[in-house]
Amino acid sequence: MATDLTRRQLGLACAITAAAGFVDGIGFLHLGGYFVSFMSGNSTRAAADLASGDLLGWGKAIGLVAAFVFGVVLASLVTSKPHPSVAATTTPQRSPRHSPLGPQLHAIWLSVGILVLASACATASLMGVQPAEYAVAPLIAASMGAVNSTFTRGGEVSVGLTYMTGALVKAAQLFAARLKGAPQTGWLRYAALWVAIAAGSAAGAVSYLAAGLVVLWAAPAMLALCAGLVWRRRRL
Repeated sequence: MATDLTRRQLGLACAITAAAGFVDGIGFLHLGGYFVSFMSGNSTRAAADLASGDLLGWGKAIGLVAAFVFGVVLASLVTSKPHPSVAATTTPQRSPRHSPLGPQLHAIWLSVGILVLASACATASLMGVQPAEYAVAPLIAASMGAVNSTFTRGGEVSVGLTYMTGALVKAAQLFAARLKGAPQTGWLRYAALWVAIAAGSAAGAVSYLAAGLVVLWAAPAMLALCAGLVWRRRRL
């Protein structure tokens, strides 16, 4: 939960969420109303497209959902510890440089790597390699799925970074509690996450309209900066 994060962790979460909003703003305009990080919206689009007989649109929406899920699965495999039954039957390996920051960094760098590949495909498409464009959106969606594994606890995502409906609900609930006299300001943390994704989406949309798909390169740069800050701080 956002209320359990330190200030540095909250800053990292907001920075990643802003980057997710940035690519979602780009993707929404480029794909004509589909999302690369907001899968609830794609699920609604898929249902609406299917009901209206638009099988191509349905396939596009479902494909993005599948790519997002693939990214989550891939990140979970990279960041999670082996199941106890498996760990008990394997020989422990030495990892003297192991750090509790490892899972965070792995999830972020995995997302960066996928985004770099997506950006490279976008650049190739702009240079005339049209088939490369078809890989851009699924790769971005996979990277957004992967980055959601940055904050996990007990194998479960503790803070969602690319979907803000739950954050808005928590912000509203805690704000209502504050109005009733509860001495807490936790609602501001959830509100900050929403502001981050909204601001990032606006920046992505404006950048896309100004310069086109090439601005996608800014997204892996943002996340790489986040990873660098995590490594520098060592303790978040």
